[in-house]
Amino acid sequence: MDADRGAGTVTSTDVTDVLVVGAGPTGLVLACDLARRGIAVRIVDRSPAPPRTSRAKGPNPRSLEILDDLGVAEAVLAAGSAPLPMLKYRDRAPVAQADPWAGSAPSPDAAYDRAWLVAQWRLEEILRTRLAGYGVRVELGREVVGLTQSPDAPAEAEAGAEAGAEDGPEADAEASRVVVTFAEDRRGEGAALRARYVVGCDGAHSSVRKLLGIGFEGTTREDQVMVCGDVELAEDALDRGLWHQWFDEDGAVMLCPIPGTRTGWWFQAGPERDGRGRPLVPTADGFRRLLAHHTGLPGQALTRAELLSTYRVNVRMADRFRAGRVFLAGDAAHVHAIAGGLGMNTGIQDAFNLGWKLGEVLAGRADPGLLDTYEEERLPVATRTLDLTSERLRATLEAIRRPGGGLDSAITADTTGLGVGYRWSSLAADRTHLDASSHPDASSHPDAHTHPDRTHPATVTDPTGVPHPDARTHPATATQPTGAPLTADEGPQAGDRAPDAPCTDAATGAGTRLHRVFAGPRTTVLGFGPGSAAVLDEVAATYGGTGVRTCRVYAADEDRGENRAGEQSQDQGEEQSADRREGRTGTEAGPPGCAVIDAEGHAAAAYGTGASARAAASAGGAASGARTGTIVVVRPDHHVGLRVPADDARSVREYLRRLHGTGHSAARPPERSSERSRTGPRTGSRTWWTPCAKAD
Repeated sequence: MDADRGAGTVTSTDVTDVLVVGAGPTGLVLACDLARRGIAVRIVDRSPAPPRTSRAKGPNPRSLEILDDLGVAEAVLAAGSAPLPMLKYRDRAPVAQADPWAGSAPSPDAAYDRAWLVAQWRLEEILRTRLAGYGVRVELGREVVGLTQSPDAPAEAEAGAEAGAEDGPEADAEASRVVVTFAEDRRGEGAALRARYVVGCDGAHSSVRKLLGIGFEGTTREDQVMVCGDVELAEDALDRGLWHQWFDEDGAVMLCPIPGTRTGWWFQAGPERDGRGRPLVPTADGFRRLLAHHTGLPGQALTRAELLSTYRVNVRMADRFRAGRVFLAGDAAHVHAIAGGLGMNTGIQDAFNLGWKLGEVLAGRADPGLLDTYEEERLPVATRTLDLTSERLRATLEAIRRPGGGLDSAITADTTGLGVGYRWSSLAADRTHLDASSHPDASSHPDAHTHPDRTHPATVTDPTGVPHPDARTHPATATQPTGAPLTADEGPQAGDRAPDAPCTDAATGAGTRLHRVFAGPRTTVLGFGPGSAAVLDEVAATYGGTGVRTCRVYAADEDRGENRAGEQSQDQGEEQSADRREGRTGTEAGPPGCAVIDAEGHAAAAYGTGASARAAASAGGAASGARTGTIVVVRPDHHVGLRVPADDARSVREYLRRLHGTGHSAARPPERSSERSRTGPRTGSRTWWTPCAKAD
């Protein structure tokens, strides 16, 4: 790591909890998530002004769920449009039309069934506005040129804590910060600051990754080249209700309307080439020639072209996603083939995975070892995404060789992002013993990730299609007895995305959804069945206002009786809705508990609790009815962490302790190494918690 590059003087005030480097969608989502948690965050970008790039065409369904959680989905939907039917041409004549989303519709467990078209610059503008609402603004024109962190900081900190010196914690805080230096600005002044953590979200050419010395292995296909730009066409030149695609034997042109504009289009094409077959640098006149050649429209119909660039298929991934207190996310960690539109979306989902973990550690509720699970969970997903997008690109290139083939070949259920989960994770706490025969040998650990055109070991996948890391490198996943196991056909397993479901707010009578209950910077504990009431009461008493909310899910015919301690009144429910709209968090936010009525049974169906209740009642009869129920712990990033019978209060207690400490009665100070030494191994250990056995 470069400790000397860059000038600047560090003062005692140049300190922040998290520095985010790069203000694209990945960095902005992370900064918004941290800011709403009350974390001191700064975000910088080397560009002197917000970019107007729009190559990424918009968020997929999973990213829309994340944007909804951040409170910006409505603005994103208003700024964009639904994906358009694709009209495909050959030799300038239309030959086929396809709508890859024609057969899809929102379902009870997923409110968003398709991607959304919106210019990337507009999405970034919406996120910057949201971030400014928390008092944080992007610092433009700031280029990171140096990173310094003490490699001995953890050892020094523990030694200080064990010695019990008065200055131990303070010395630990200083030693554990990353010093970031910046290039001189336009006034010729350098600058530097200290950050407890740094996250590089600065793209494929990431300065942060290079300063860390992290490898970025993979391939760049010089023979797979495309020129891109934002263009304007004369009004009525083409139908703006269609995505037009001309595929000929000697090249291609694709024109998709940019939402929110009258004459703007995304332009993608095979490049012009010189006499030796080498791609020419894109120009406005070159775009006009390509337009006239493939479409038959006059070149003058293209009235303006900007943001011209050449895209080469680039498939690469970082060797690791973390070095000490510095993390990589988005394109800084992985770049994919463009097919399927997963580049920006994978970065947004990286940010949502990392944000809550940094928040809990910086608040002092979770052990710093929680941060190890970011790479543990997201590196295998990136590996899978590289393989998926490369396979979709091959399918698309094959399809367009035939008349009628087009970009619809790149779109599958896998590209929605809704099936991505982390069943292998050490945070998947109700995971049962893994069959050793189902795991690859050590050579297929996610650090030995795969790339197209490279020899790589076979990847073993779970039922969602995502590769498992080697169990021997993640010992916590091998044995985790946490209550009686629930079979896969009874609902989502730990690590899976938590399903959505329409329901009714029990306090207000208004329609709502479970994902709206999950929204905000908290873990949610769902209680199904009468037996869940005691656990919810305990959780509310222990964690109320400290990062955990409870939600009782009543069946339509279930007797509610009086509000339990973990529920709230109508006034409190309205207060919590206002909190979400206005972005209040932490001690400013309203009550953490609620209750909903599963009027149509969608929540019970999504979580498999109806089958569980029937089985329990059948086995125990009326005598066991009072203990019937299921507890589901949903992480702040909408993934199931724990799913156990309602009488297994101990597992719930233990799991919440791992994520949020012991509650407000014994919250530890933030970032204290002395506390870390008492509660578990230092950062870097995969087994940062001890699995609990089923309660007697």
